[in-house]
Amino acid sequence: MTTTPESERPQTDRSPWNWLLLLPIVLPLLTFLFNADEPRLFGFPLFYWLQLAFILVGVACTTLVYRMTR
Repeated sequence: MTTTPESERPQTDRSPWNWLLLLPIVLPLLTFLFNADEPRLFGFPLFYWLQLAFILVGVACTTLVYRMTR
């Protein structure tokens, strides 16, 4: 039985880290999280600053998955 060296094995995209990419997709779909006017941050209602937080979560998840699956 011969084994192929690590460098000759085909690359696959199957990594458990890829499941983390579902978080930025599913999180904004949970409307009960931002279906309110209060609390306000710098005068902005919850909806607006939470949307910006969703962007930061998406960037963080994408960066983490990229680093871990490189």
